[in-house]
Amino acid sequence: MASHRRPKQPSRTRVTVLTTAAAAAVALSSQAANAAPSEKPSKDEVKAKVDKLYEEAEQATEKYNGAKEKQEKLQKEISTIQDNVARGQEEVNELRDGLGSMASAQYRSGGIDPSLQLFLSADPDDYLDKASTLDQLSAQQVDALKKIQDKQRELAQERAEASDKLKDLAATRSELGKKKKEVQGKLAEAQKLLNSLTAAEKAALDAAQDRASRESERTALSSGAPATGRAASAYSAAQSKIGSPYVYGASGPSSFDCSGLTSWAFAQAGISIPRTSQAQANAGTRIYSQSDLQVGDLVIFYGDLHHVGFYAGNGQVLHAPRSGTVVRYESINNMPYQFGVRI
Repeated sequence: MASHRRPKQPSRTRVTVLTTAAAAAVALSSQAANAAPSEKPSKDEVKAKVDKLYEEAEQATEKYNGAKEKQEKLQKEISTIQDNVARGQEEVNELRDGLGSMASAQYRSGGIDPSLQLFLSADPDDYLDKASTLDQLSAQQVDALKKIQDKQRELAQERAEASDKLKDLAATRSELGKKKKEVQGKLAEAQKLLNSLTAAEKAALDAAQDRASRESERTALSSGAPATGRAASAYSAAQSKIGSPYVYGASGPSSFDCSGLTSWAFAQAGISIPRTSQAQANAGTRIYSQSDLQVGDLVIFYGDLHHVGFYAGNGQVLHAPRSGTVVRYESINNMPYQFGVRI
């Protein structure tokens, strides 16, 4: 006979698990379908983030400039010390040669003094510590020995100073590399955000920037207040660079960062000022009230003093703003004003 067994039924536990899983899957699918897609940041939001990144990049740029300036200073100091050591060693050699000539003369006239013979084959510092030997030398020989001793001590100090500066130079170069990477990272992040904009959005941002710059230029030039004194030539030099691109670490003549523009402009006027904005903040007389500013004064921005430009009159500044821009006029109120500096 054919078997009429009933098919095996799934257990109640297995049915419950399957039912729960199916319900969860349906719920997740429903949530995914109803969830709003992640919204693309607006043009204004991108601009705000990019501006912040550029500000952070400029902070790092001024630290980079400071490390670079320190590196160049250390290199010059080390070179000077090494030149001094080389000349000092030549003097020591000449003094030794002179003492050797005296010894030769003594030998020809009746034999070299044993104490002098000892010196010529030993360290003069150790030799001069033995005071009794001084009685066995002529006054001329003693004077020569003391000169050699003094010179050798001087050379030892200079060599130690050079060694310390070389260590400082190595640390400064390391800091320079870190700041360079930091700047590059901020700029790359900002560029990535800008690349997320459509061509139309980019064009709108550029147009707004150009309009603001032209308006600032008209406002500045309408003041009719020319720069005076030592600042006049520097300000004129800066004006000649309107439209030059901002490049971090650049100090002219074809591209600039903020302090690169101001230091270059004053150099054209025959005036040397420090390279970084923080140092330039201490380069002259501080002017705290905006109403007291004169065309050609330096203007310092942000609490850490990481940005500088020229006062252009009528509440405007002439500066190299940030990466992606050019030397241009801008409202002084676009940045947190700290004080002016009259050179």
